[in-house]
Amino acid sequence: MKARRRVFGLVLTAVLALASAAHAQLAVTSNDNKVMLDNGTVKIAQNPAADTVTIIDLKVSPPRVLAEVAAPGSMVGPPLSVALTPDESLALVGSSTKIDPSNPTKLVPDRRVSVIDLKASPPVVIATLEAGKSPAGISINRQGTLALVANRGEGTVSVFSIAGKTVTPVGKVTIADEKSGTCHAVFTPDGRMALVTRYGDHKISVLKIDGTNVEYTRRDINAGLRPYGIDVSSNGEFAAVANIGVGQGDADTVSLIDLRATPSRVVETVTVGQTPEGIKVSPDGAHVAVVVMNGSNKAKESPFYGDAGKLVLLRVKDMKLTKVAEAPIGHWSQGAAFSPDGKTLLVGNMVEKDVQVFSFNGRALKEVGRIKVNGGPVAVRTAEK
Repeated sequence: MKARRRVFGLVLTAVLALASAAHAQLAVTSNDNKVMLDNGTVKIAQNPAADTVTIIDLKVSPPRVLAEVAAPGSMVGPPLSVALTPDESLALVGSSTKIDPSNPTKLVPDRRVSVIDLKASPPVVIATLEAGKSPAGISINRQGTLALVANRGEGTVSVFSIAGKTVTPVGKVTIADEKSGTCHAVFTPDGRMALVTRYGDHKISVLKIDGTNVEYTRRDINAGLRPYGIDVSSNGEFAAVANIGVGQGDADTVSLIDLRATPSRVVETVTVGQTPEGIKVSPDGAHVAVVVMNGSNKAKESPFYGDAGKLVLLRVKDMKLTKVAEAPIGHWSQGAAFSPDGKTLLVGNMVEKDVQVFSFNGRALKEVGRIKVNGGPVAVRTAEK
């Protein structure tokens, strides 16, 4: 009888562990402590604390911090420098810049990508990999087998294979020269294609993927001025691109790329305001969240200054974009992430060093809390399944 009870107990423990893993809902932020904003000017902090990564539990309401890990990150680049495997076992975090060892008042290009074991207790960095010059946006395919890292300082994309907890460099794809500013690479759901933004020369490049073989197709798409962040809907029908412009007070744009068309092409562009830094498609593909700086990163005496950023929600229907909601956010705000059910949104605020939490019912946004993090949250991401 005791043996039977012991077996039953072991089975029950295993079932509960599997159930817990199956229902895990994590968000991960990369937090930069090296820089600060002083009345519109980015400055290097003196004797800064280490950069951090914060792991947030989205299952509870309000969301709460589960753990913090020291790992290098950077505000330089789109707010997509962290990615999770679909099973939420690993996070990859890129660092595009670091403090110059010979001159603490300067930033220089970095090459590090940290691999964090999210299942460890506590989570821990298990490997530090080398990508190209200034690794920026990172994505992992929905199969959990491949990662792409856009190297903004050299016009390339690094390719890494993923097997369990082992992440291995398997190649690098040259797209253009270093002035092209390759910013972010994002997979289509089937993992056979990726799109890469090039803010330096205003293009979006198409990659073809077969296993670990990644090729530049020589096909480029033209969306808007300085395409930066990009995301693809879970059904693979479209990509949404944030075109950040040149930061001179003009209203900037978001574009839709129709991925069903042959070849894929831009079919819609709408104005959202000054500097759409972050962009994220909702899990059901019905909405696009856009983090707009709105002049909150400019000097107070600037004619383009705004004393708050804004979170804009756009509805996607018939390949058209329509604004459905807007809410004020913090200053110098970066990325956005949806909870798996699409009802909760996270926004990272650099100046406030917090993550703003919103509820969204499809019609309106409501702020429901803030999560303090140790550093400026330069990127936030959830797993793409």
